[in-house]
Amino acid sequence: MKKTNHKKVKMLKGEKLLYLILLVVLAAIPLLKVYSQAKLSETNIAVEQLSVKIEKQENINESVNMKINELVSLDKIQNVANEIGLSYNNDNIKVIREN
Repeated sequence: MKKTNHKKVKMLKGEKLLYLILLVVLAAIPLLKVYSQAKLSETNIAVEQLSVKIEKQENINESVNMKINELVSLDKIQNVANEIGLSYNNDNIKVIREN
């Protein structure tokens, strides 16, 4: 019978630390990936909500602009002027132009 000598391989402290760091890094990578995907999804939801708010506000602004244009039309101004007893005198009108 042969006797086999089993020598115990001792790991150095530096090796143990290196393996521990490698194990922590390998465990952290999937966790960081899941975390970053969750944050990305959260950000995308916030962007979509803001897009909906912006679209609603643009519709409101368009409606208000249409109302303003309706109220400042020459016919509307003449009707209001006639109601309060004002008359249309072309000589008293001053035109202001923007550059």
